[in-house]
Amino acid sequence: MRAIDLITEEIPPLVHTDTGEKAINWMDEFKVSHLPVLKNGNFVGVVSEADILDRLDDSETLDTLFDHLPRPFVFDHVHIYEVLYRMSEFKLSIMPILDEQENYLGCTSVHVLINSLASTGGIKEPGGIIVLEMNSIDYSLAQIARIVEGENAKILSSYIFSSTDSTRIEVTLKINQSDLTRIIRSFERYEIEIKATFQKGMHEDDVLWRYDALMNYLKF
Repeated sequence: MRAIDLITEEIPPLVHTDTGEKAINWMDEFKVSHLPVLKNGNFVGVVSEADILDRLDDSETLDTLFDHLPRPFVFDHVHIYEVLYRMSEFKLSIMPILDEQENYLGCTSVHVLINSLASTGGIKEPGGIIVLEMNSIDYSLAQIARIVEGENAKILSSYIFSSTDSTRIEVTLKINQSDLTRIIRSFERYEIEIKATFQKGMHEDDVLWRYDALMNYLKF
């Protein structure tokens, strides 16, 4: 999935002649803390709720309140993971999306991104989860896949968590089987450490309830 597929029509951009008060009201309405700003149709930057509240008079226009604005954006062709990284890097609730000529196409939001990741990452698919822990030098997705597929199962998605102060990594696997007993035993035979498992019979109903609750929350 590319950035252009994530554009939402629900969040319009501000223009440079809008007031700080209008920006705050729109942020409250659209449940975000940032909004893109255009001038003569061109993207000039992103304004944040915190920056506006720091100003003395929010009845002034954005042009008057700010000499310049930060200008983070992604191009329309980049992958959803790049969008996620950039939003995390700049701590944004929205991300402007531009074409190669830097024309403003629209923006995406944290809510849209979470919903899209939930749909594309195998999260909604039935199955179980295994969290492995190992030295980063020992990591081989090919070997892990062979072990899983050797038990007639498939990896729906995988995620690696690493820390800058450790050589150990966590590998989270979503697998298309709810009963992970045989797969767990196979990993144990290969002396691969299993840090956690989440499978049928443990708290499946609770996980589904929490997921549905999250999705309902994001709709508001």
